[in-house]
Amino acid sequence: MTPPTAEPGWARALLIGGAALLLGLFLLLPLAAVFTEALRRGWAPAWQALSDPDAVAAVRLTLLVAAIAVPVNTLGGLAAAWCIAKFRFSGRALLLALIDLPFSVSPVISGLVWVLLFGAHGWLGPWLQEHDIQIVFAVPGLVLATIFVTFPFIARTLIPLMQEQGRAAEEAAATLGASGWQTFRRVTLPEIRWALLSGVLLCNARAMGEFGAVSVVSGHIRGETNTMPLHVEILYNEYQFAGAFAVAALLALLALVTLGAKTLLERGGTPRSLAA
Repeated sequence: MTPPTAEPGWARALLIGGAALLLGLFLLLPLAAVFTEALRRGWAPAWQALSDPDAVAAVRLTLLVAAIAVPVNTLGGLAAAWCIAKFRFSGRALLLALIDLPFSVSPVISGLVWVLLFGAHGWLGPWLQEHDIQIVFAVPGLVLATIFVTFPFIARTLIPLMQEQGRAAEEAAATLGASGWQTFRRVTLPEIRWALLSGVLLCNARAMGEFGAVSVVSGHIRGETNTMPLHVEILYNEYQFAGAFAVAALLALLALVTLGAKTLLERGGTPRSLAA
């Protein structure tokens, strides 16, 4: 007998079919179009576009910015999640709101904030010029903009898990004489390692694909401050469609590899977490 709360077969089929249709139209079809256009003229033009010095510089800069921003956000997000999940203090709600701020603010506005702070006519611009320090339209500006945009991913991945775990294990470790660092390394970290890696991968994917914030602070200097998304825009605006789609395909491939690694980690981490 069919349970009274179970959906009829036609409803399940309709929902699954609708979800698959939307997935294909808005996710799979655009990705397929990018790879198809990138290889429309064959491998040689695509490889030529990827081996162009400006493209190579964009790839290196993208990886460099991600390599700096992701570890910074890992430490900051881990510390924020630890404070919010394990302690009660005045200002806790404010800290939560600040973590969510990059989600609610346009990336373009977040990039503009750094220009207003460190630009030539910004609050700190004259002092920076006097000391020959370049932040906006240079690598430091790109890193700061990326850190701001991607900060919530790790913290928001860890907070629900750490809140669900509670403080019993840490309190027991402290009772047995463990120091704060020993408690974190031997008790807390093993319980959150898979969620932490998942958040790191999400943060890395967003860092490599960020456009709005870095576009404002980059200055669009070829070979110096153009990341891969910015390089794609320049090539497309110059009607170099083969090169634009080739670089876009490489960026999409990096994102797919990152998300694939995240999926594998989630599958491999669940049994271990349950076993622990």
